[in-house]
Amino acid sequence: MNRTITSLALTSALALTLTACGSDDGGDTGADAGGAATGGEAGGLVGTGTGDDCTIEESVPVGAALSLTGAAASYGESQQKGLELAAEKLGEKDGVTYDLTIEDDGTDPRQGITVFEQFTQDRSVIIGPTLSNGAFQAQPIAQEAGVPVVAISNTAEGITAQGDHIFRVSLTEAQVIPQTVEVSTEEFGLEKVVVMYSNDDAFTESGYDVFASALEDQGLEVLDTLTFSKADTDFRALLTEAKAADADAIVVSGLIEAAIPLVTQARELGIEVPIIGGNGFNNPKLMSDAGEAAEGVVVGAAWNSASEGELNTAFLADFEEKYGHQPDQFAAQAYTGLMVIDEAVRAACSGEPDAIKEGLGGVQDVETVLGTLSINDDRDAEHPAVVQVVEGGAFTPLN
Repeated sequence: MNRTITSLALTSALALTLTACGSDDGGDTGADAGGAATGGEAGGLVGTGTGDDCTIEESVPVGAALSLTGAAASYGESQQKGLELAAEKLGEKDGVTYDLTIEDDGTDPRQGITVFEQFTQDRSVIIGPTLSNGAFQAQPIAQEAGVPVVAISNTAEGITAQGDHIFRVSLTEAQVIPQTVEVSTEEFGLEKVVVMYSNDDAFTESGYDVFASALEDQGLEVLDTLTFSKADTDFRALLTEAKAADADAIVVSGLIEAAIPLVTQARELGIEVPIIGGNGFNNPKLMSDAGEAAEGVVVGAAWNSASEGELNTAFLADFEEKYGHQPDQFAAQAYTGLMVIDEAVRAACSGEPDAIKEGLGGVQDVETVLGTLSINDDRDAEHPAVVQVVEGGAFTPLN
């Protein structure tokens, strides 16, 4: 199996002193016979103090299953950078360190299952996978093993319903799309639309369902609903149908691989009405690859670089310094995911899976780069959303 593995042992000066006294390298995860990392013995993953005063002797083992190759690689690569930056920043804090292992799921649910099976043996908490399709397949493994999961980009309905160990910091399509439709309707005076969506992907199908409901709530007429495959790259025939319908906008639920050619071909065919995309459009590749054709595309999002707040300003500067370019939403959500895990670990000052699960359930009004974030009773994140429009080659807040 083709895998990319990144392992980071992040240690502050205090933690170096502690591990020198207590263990060889801080890497012993204390996996028990049942497979889940425990490390609950004195001097292991159970520490002293709480919050900023928490001190845990061993590094807390965290696994991340990301799509670093395959169709979703552009998302996974951003997530990897966000996680590595977060791990670096957390390494500058005293008391708790993290052993972060990142593995490639290849945008393949079967490979994601294998990665999750490995992580349940030696990790206290798992981040990912990148896509909802993979999450639905892999999460039950962690649920059965009693290892908590933090979804950082999965927006499909039903992700957290798979079990009480499944959490997410990414806003659902149901939280973002209705606001996107409402703002777009008011901004562009919409009355009638054509809807297009990929009908062979759980994420895009879920997005379509939310779009359909939101359009109905806004009283918009759907002139036609056109479907395509996530592997399609030629949308000219469908777009010709959409153009003939004479709609006020085209609404699309699709991944970035479809978004780029779809938007490009729409403009080539003379379609000038707004194109409103779901979360799959949230990628700088839309602007870099589609160029001028991307101008005016509207996308709902969980984050925008123009969002106010000291944490976001610092995140933008740190990311730019480390990687030489600005982050996207997927990097911001990944960064937030590890920061929220740190909040959960420090709540009971324990790196054991059960304690992290309880800590995640108690996350309330935590300041993050995404805004003030809480995890609700359904284990979903709640924080402000933003509606964006592409202007001058960049996502700009519309609301």
